[in-house]
Amino acid sequence: MTAITNSQSGNFGNYDAHQSDSAAAQLRADKWMISGTILMGTAILGLFGLPLFLYGLRLQINAAKAGLSMRPTIVTLIGYLVIIDSALNSMGWTLDLFANHTLVNRVLTTGWGAMFDGGYFWHYNELWLGGAGAPGEKAWEIALIPVLFCARLAAAIGLLQMKRWGQQWLIVTCWMGVIVWTGYNTNMTIFADIRYSGVTFPVWGWWLYDIWYITPFLSLPYLHTVNREIFSE
Repeated sequence: MTAITNSQSGNFGNYDAHQSDSAAAQLRADKWMISGTILMGTAILGLFGLPLFLYGLRLQINAAKAGLSMRPTIVTLIGYLVIIDSALNSMGWTLDLFANHTLVNRVLTTGWGAMFDGGYFWHYNELWLGGAGAPGEKAWEIALIPVLFCARLAAAIGLLQMKRWGQQWLIVTCWMGVIVWTGYNTNMTIFADIRYSGVTFPVWGWWLYDIWYITPFLSLPYLHTVNREIFSE
């Protein structure tokens, strides 16, 4: 009886040590990936953030190969891509909405307009609400910054923590993202004479850039088919 008890106690001890080592390895990998994601989320420092993120991802994959219990790689990729997507949109549109008279916004926003979207030159700072005057732009900014992008950030963080509510809310916000992607590109097409005229990279440049915003289309098949039991309450 004593031998059995000691054996069971040893098994529990090994399990606790395994869980502790797994949590430490995941935290170490996440520190690198979070640092890289923050830099990539600023757009300007994206090239510096990508190597940090890839190094953290490599640490996670190597730890999983070593037998530790790590977060699924697909969950990691979806979660961090959603955070980057939300951060890029939030930063750019927030600058245009609230900091349209600042020098940094005039450089970044009008520079963006010169490359891809002439709507950021059209009646700039001439409306009752400053910044870009392209048709429909301010409506998208006011609707999506506090509603969609904040919700997507929270859902992605919950997903990375392997929470069931994170998975569920990411499904909701991804479907919202499909609507936004369709609506925004329709807006760009309808007002093409404003938004694609006099820019360095016209229609093809916009689509080359916009392809990165298809994360909802890539995420939804997995989020709808994954076994929900891998997420905790």
